Amino acid sequence: MRLTGAQVFHPRKGFVLGEVCAGNGVLTEQSGDKAVDLAGCYVLPGLIDLHFRGCGGEDFSDATPDGLQKIADYQLSRGITGICPAGMTLGEDTLTAICENAAAHIEGNKPGAELLGLHLEGPFISMAKKGAQNGDFVHDPDGDMLERLQKAAKGHVKLVTLAPEGPGAIDFIRKANELGVRVSLGHTTADYDTATAAYNAGARQATHLFNAMPSFTHREPGVIGAAADHEEVMAELICDGVHVHASAVRAMFRLFGPKRMILISDSLRAAGMGDGEYPFGGQYIEVHGARATILGHPETLAGSVSDLMGCVKKATEFGVSLWAAVTAASVNPAKALGVYDRLGSLDAGKDANFAVLNTDYTLKAVVFHGQVVSGAL
Repeated sequence: MRLTGAQVFHPRKGFVLGEVCAGNGVLTEQSGDKAVDLAGCYVLPGLIDLHFRGCGGEDFSDATPDGLQKIADYQLSRGITGICPAGMTLGEDTLTAICENAAAHIEGNKPGAELLGLHLEGPFISMAKKGAQNGDFVHDPDGDMLERLQKAAKGHVKLVTLAPEGPGAIDFIRKANELGVRVSLGHTTADYDTATAAYNAGARQATHLFNAMPSFTHREPGVIGAAADHEEVMAELICDGVHVHASAVRAMFRLFGPKRMILISDSLRAAGMGDGEYPFGGQYIEVHGARATILGHPETLAGSVSDLMGCVKKATEFGVSLWAAVTAASVNPAKALGVYDRLGSLDAGKDANFAVLNTDYTLKAVVFHGQVVSGAL
């Protein structure tokens, strides 16, 4: 495969006029294949969503093989070639089933977007900031439970969201690090000092900035201020046009810089489905346009109905450059999940996973392991 004439993503230089070559499923320096002219298009590495719950009518927390396969297929069709879906705040038996289902999918080498691991968004969160999650299953930080879940997942739990004000949180962070699990602070009432202590102990991420955490103010900077002060910490941001105002999106990209932002979709099973009512962790949500809320509680956002490619486009509409948005949706999540050696950029030797966008940033084609799997070149 040899694609020429396009603006090609480079992690340091931005988008540059160049060519993309691939063979045997990996990116190469050159190719003897006939060139395909993509003048006016953009080529970017496959996106990686490390925080979403479902799409296409399916939810990761349902823990069904068919549902997970449909999620992977849908994500790949949208140019998201790597996924790390989130399990919700549920009982340990249910979380164990979620972990076992994910492990079986990974070890079965299934088609669709690559399942890079899973994210436990609960249950180690604050009741006061549980958001749309089910408060019946909120649990204090418990390293032994995390270890059991990691065992059920056969080592594939990559992320856990934690409210660091919970009892034993610092010990939990240290235990998570020993288990190879990256800790992200979120669904929390933590103040700046508490969050700082957690980051000093080894937490390395912030879960969906602004949402389910204290506000960032001049006297109480909270988790956002603590995350900004730690250069090694990355910060998630939902850019669906509903969860965070455009001005705040621009402000966070300035505060953290593109190399520390992680765009996420936080999508629900309703993504790609349209208006209606949908089950959600023992509750129901209602969707009207781009807004998804708990049924009967229109003030409580439940997640998004966008996908990560839609969030990248929305970020550009908000004034974020395409390069910065792609950095936050591919390079940074690949680094956070420890897979940047083979994913997240278009460097030779990495997996030939990429998306081609039209001039207006709409999706033209998706290439996965060197094969066109959606659209056409």
